[in-house]
Amino acid sequence: MIEIFRGNGAALRSAASTKTDATGYFSVTVDSIAVNSIVTIRARYIGYEVAAMSMLSRSDTLRVAFRLKQSVIALSGVVTGMKPTVTGVAEQKADNFNRTRETANASQGAEVTRTAAPAIAPSPAPQTRGVAGGMARSVGMPAPASPRRAASDEARPPRPYPGQPGNREQYDRIEDNPFLGVTGNPLSTFSIDVDRASYGNARRFLQDGQRPPADAVRIEELINYFPYELREPRGNDPVAITTEVTTAPWQPRHQLVRIALQSRRIETASLPPNNLVFLIDVSGSMQSPDKLPLVKQSLRLLVDQMRPQDRVAIVAYAGAAGLVLPSTSGDEKETIIQAIERLEAGGSTAGGAGIELAYRTAREHFMDHGNNRVILASDGDFNVGVSSDGELERLIERKRTEGTYLTILGFGTGNYQDAKMEKLAKRGNGNYGYVDDIAEARKMLVREMGATLLTVANDVKLQVEFNPRRVQAYRLIGYEDRLLRTEDFTDDRKDAGDLGAGHQVTALYEIVPVGVQGTVRLQDTEARRYEPVTGEARSSTATSDELLFVKLRYKRPGESTSRLITHPVPARTVRGSDDMRFASSVAAFGMLLRESPYAGNTSAAQVLEQARAALGEDDGGYRAEFIRLVERYRSINAGGRR
Repeated sequence: MIEIFRGNGAALRSAASTKTDATGYFSVTVDSIAVNSIVTIRARYIGYEVAAMSMLSRSDTLRVAFRLKQSVIALSGVVTGMKPTVTGVAEQKADNFNRTRETANASQGAEVTRTAAPAIAPSPAPQTRGVAGGMARSVGMPAPASPRRAASDEARPPRPYPGQPGNREQYDRIEDNPFLGVTGNPLSTFSIDVDRASYGNARRFLQDGQRPPADAVRIEELINYFPYELREPRGNDPVAITTEVTTAPWQPRHQLVRIALQSRRIETASLPPNNLVFLIDVSGSMQSPDKLPLVKQSLRLLVDQMRPQDRVAIVAYAGAAGLVLPSTSGDEKETIIQAIERLEAGGSTAGGAGIELAYRTAREHFMDHGNNRVILASDGDFNVGVSSDGELERLIERKRTEGTYLTILGFGTGNYQDAKMEKLAKRGNGNYGYVDDIAEARKMLVREMGATLLTVANDVKLQVEFNPRRVQAYRLIGYEDRLLRTEDFTDDRKDAGDLGAGHQVTALYEIVPVGVQGTVRLQDTEARRYEPVTGEARSSTATSDELLFVKLRYKRPGESTSRLITHPVPARTVRGSDDMRFASSVAAFGMLLRESPYAGNTSAAQVLEQARAALGEDDGGYRAEFIRLVERYRSINAGGRR
């Protein structure tokens, strides 16, 4: 039973009530709540303690979820008539993290709204995880314990992480990009990175009460996790460039440059037909609730979006690979979902055999003008068959030339193989995300479905030329494993990242202006005997007001010759938009997590101050969640330097 009240404490006055459905979801509309008034919501379920929360009404949608605690009073002979599954897609987290996180039933959502009335927004505590599309998803029934329980230290010991016994998670080593002098390094070239897995993985560590390993933190993926307000592409190019220059918050004598890309958005109804193969790891390592059960819930979300012109096949692999469901029309949703529900975990993992079968299945139903894609759901712990990174990468590279791309969804803890998953997605012209709960699955597979599944630009590279009259040195923040040689920019044989429909990519450069001394140490370079020949010099009057010059190359899908977009950046420093200031706060937090030597005077308190001031509209509540993660970091790091 869900009860809605006006007021709190002794002033409670009933406003509405409802019951959840069999899966624990509810929807209720309340017309009698005024703006800026207090609303109290109370959840009751037999055998469980009553849960209640009060919050301030500010808008028209309340995002809320309950996790009920089992009562200490024993009950006997109670039959509920339903399996106690985990439900909901948002989660309720108390400040002390004694409530568990939700890994929810994916196919449902609920709204709590007030007609012609402004927002109910969560108070600082308790807190609510943001979800896609402005819909509130609520949970009103119990769930089995998850291995990702956000419990207090007294309730359970810390989860192992790399370096602790019993943990086999693997991350590639990352060395922060250094400052480079413009005299010897006038050009900076790199491939875009549209992956966001690092943010979800870091969130998992923080919510489990631990700092993530430094090598698990890829700062560009933290920044790119969030949606921003960017200029839409115009004309024939599928991507637009937006830039800003402001003061670096962690070093006021430096500048911070934001280069942001926005690809063309395509409505789901207008997407080309999908030929999808779900490649699902059902090995013994996938048994825990945050693995195969969450995989099933996540894929149900995607199946719900399928249209009659789409096709879905399912390949499962453990000790061997098998075709669980032949390619099936998207309008046969019940058939597809039943095949997903029949999957059970057990055995060792033959990842290579599964990938080969999945690509072969995709090829048999190839759509010439469609989106042909394998979606791999795994913890990456391939331990039987074709298992070396090199073999798997070469296999996937061969298959991508046939026009079938790869999306990787990572799940789980303890044996998570981040390094392997990232490499495979990169080789497969695909993208990579880490799914730690159903809200993240909804973000990737529903809200960002076009970006996740449809590629609109291949081999996207950026090259930035710095004006030596304005810039003394620079540092690219993040993208350490995406750096390219200068000559790779014009080499159309060189692979680079792909942009999906509606994708956004942000790159930040920290710049040391000409004349600033003593803030960074540059590596000495030998003096040149000969000046480089650069061809006809450009007019000094044309470039003197420029800070830098951005060049972007991309290929249209199916083409082999790249196209060029250019964008000059004027040397004007502004206060910065909310997006710029929020992105810089995320970058600063990433440097704290990595304990970067370039973090300057950054502290968690400064990150919080800047992020709170740059929340903006925060559609989906992702920025508010970031603030809670920083607060969690402060509690974990209590007594530390930052």
